[in-house]
Amino acid sequence: MAQVGAAPASDPAKQVPGAVTVDNIDFKRGEGGSGKLILRFDGEGAVPDMRTQGDSVVVEVGNATLPASLQRPLNVTDFATPVQRIDAMQGSGGARLVLSAQGEFEPMAYQSGREYIVELVPRAAPGRAVGAATTTVATAQASATAEGAARTYSGRPVTFNFQDVPVRTVLQLIAEESNLNIVASDTVQGNVTLRLINVPWDQALDIVLQAKSLDKRRSGNVVWVAPQSEIAKFEQDKEDARLAIEERAEMVTEYIPISYGNAEDIATLLTDESKNSSGGGSSGGGTASNNRGFLSSRGSLSFDRRTNTLLVIDIPQRVAEIKRLVTMLDKPVDQVIIEARIVIANESFARDLGARFGVSGAKYREERLPDGTIIRVPRAVGSGSLSANHGFINSWVDSLTDSDENPTWTYPDTLTNDFTIRDLNPGSIALTILGNTINWDLELQALQQEQRGEVISNPRIVTSNQREAVIKQGREVGYLTVTGGQSNNVPTVQFKEALLELTVTPTITNDGRVFLAMNVKKDEIEDFTEIGNFGAVPNLARREITTAVLIDDGQTVVIGGVYEFQDRHTMSKIPFLGDIPILGNLFKTRGRSNSKAELLIFVTPRVLRVAQRSY
Repeated sequence: MAQVGAAPASDPAKQVPGAVTVDNIDFKRGEGGSGKLILRFDGEGAVPDMRTQGDSVVVEVGNATLPASLQRPLNVTDFATPVQRIDAMQGSGGARLVLSAQGEFEPMAYQSGREYIVELVPRAAPGRAVGAATTTVATAQASATAEGAARTYSGRPVTFNFQDVPVRTVLQLIAEESNLNIVASDTVQGNVTLRLINVPWDQALDIVLQAKSLDKRRSGNVVWVAPQSEIAKFEQDKEDARLAIEERAEMVTEYIPISYGNAEDIATLLTDESKNSSGGGSSGGGTASNNRGFLSSRGSLSFDRRTNTLLVIDIPQRVAEIKRLVTMLDKPVDQVIIEARIVIANESFARDLGARFGVSGAKYREERLPDGTIIRVPRAVGSGSLSANHGFINSWVDSLTDSDENPTWTYPDTLTNDFTIRDLNPGSIALTILGNTINWDLELQALQQEQRGEVISNPRIVTSNQREAVIKQGREVGYLTVTGGQSNNVPTVQFKEALLELTVTPTITNDGRVFLAMNVKKDEIEDFTEIGNFGAVPNLARREITTAVLIDDGQTVVIGGVYEFQDRHTMSKIPFLGDIPILGNLFKTRGRSNSKAELLIFVTPRVLRVAQRSY
């Protein structure tokens, strides 16, 4: 930080009312290579004015006085900012400061209390080399920034400015700043030229190492520094020695019982060379180039299905590692209760109006019986149908057998048109007018019917995490089929399933939610199709949904639904007669019906915490 000495205290009696005095002028390097000029006044109320003139920035404070001790030029080239020189002077209009800059920059100014800060920010990318001091270390710093931009440094900032200094000296300085113990190999030689200002010490260390093709390995508070090739050879020799020790190490045998998992599955997971046999599986030894999983080149892994046990033969270090992995893998998994509700709601409404109207009559002739009794014998009968005529005659015949002295006859059903409401029990009103030869019949019927129904199926099932579960409930309906030729027909009984079925595979996520891959099916027998002499084939009403959904633990969600609506208007009438105004209502029947059907499927998963989570 460049600082001009503080001005002596001015005599308040000599100050102009409302005027202030510049107490201090500071300059420092800011973030991104910016240059900051800080003017500090002896009181508040300064009115500065900043403007840009070419490559210079001029700051004038009309109501400020600049002491003689601060009226001098300030060279700030060494700060490596756009500002090269600051000229402070006292003019007729107050204090005046001129900042001479170099390169592209953006001026900024802000006032805080008694301080006025002017900042010149370079437009070029931060971190570029400034001036003629371009060194090999600066090049290494740019390379390190490009390769490891994601790495962050937290060391205390340091400032180095050396020309052709030994690398060991730089390492010594970094050790003193970081309080680390640095051990340099004998092969660490050479000099380096560097200029680092306010750079974290750990970043400075990496830059110096990269510039001289060095590397480091840290153990606690001790850092070993050596050429990269030397460290690589050391680690390779260390790994070769470890492998050689494993080849000569004594083999141990360990039996590892499996409590919750499957020994065969865990053996397959630990090594790709597990083999199956009738009583178990094993993997023998092999060369080091083979994929040995978690085993050494001489190790083997066997499993026994009957006792669900692993048999490991290997060096102690590998056996201990396998036991640790088995302990992590052999844990109880959480379970899930899946509850589904299938709701089928039906609603129907029907209204019918009908009438029956009939006219009947008979032509009689008189005959004398042997006992002298005169009876009337029908010669011609007219009604709405032949069945009504036959009923009329039969009733007359029956009346002769009921009483020989006073024969009577029963009035038959002689309605001409039939527009009644069939298969129901409607309210009705009837009227019959009896004449000598012609009888008049009239019947009116009216019906209104409403139905509401709800069918609820509630299957529940419990399963482990990521295990498929299936629950079924229903029946099989048998029907007869015939196979064979014309003369050799063979009857066969076949079956159709009418089931309520729930198939689901739950997956518990790390955040406690449940992902369900599920299939819900509900079949019902709708009706039957008659097939000649072979009986009837059942027709099924099928309802099925297949989906995958993510649900919170204990949350109920509707995963599907179907809504159906039917509205019907019907009318039956006799041609021409039904079209007569008013009287035509006696020859027609009107009906109106509507029905609604809704299918909804609800699902609720609930997690049973069995295993203690590690997250």
